[in-house]
Amino acid sequence: MEWNTSSNNKNKMTVINGSHFSNLEAFYEEASLLFLKDEDWKVGTLDGFDDILYGYEGEIIWKDSRKSREDLGFDLTKEFYENKILQGKPFNVTLIQQILDDLISGNGQTLFEILIEIIESHKNIKLFLE
Repeated sequence: MEWNTSSNNKNKMTVINGSHFSNLEAFYEEASLLFLKDEDWKVGTLDGFDDILYGYEGEIIWKDSRKSREDLGFDLTKEFYENKILQGKPFNVTLIQQILDDLISGNGQTLFEILIEIIESHKNIKLFLE
């Protein structure tokens, strides 16, 4: 893992390496190692990943992004939502079923696409897919 940093959160460059993970839990582990190196908590949700990007300024380079697009693609996303539906509370099963139906019909986002959208929603971050 590469990590270049200054003494603050500005002008950083972080490399997410898609060859280091093949599912969402392992992505969270990778993100925790990269972004929370000196913290005592870890990323464990999509919202948590979004939260750790606040205040970050710089570049994120996602190497092996094609592998990640496949690994975090349709099959894993479908399983992700099916597991939430099976778990039930505290999840809004009706809403998750609609999201799953959208995914199956070709109109929903995969986990990879959701992660990209989260990163791109932070205007101080430039994302490069390699």
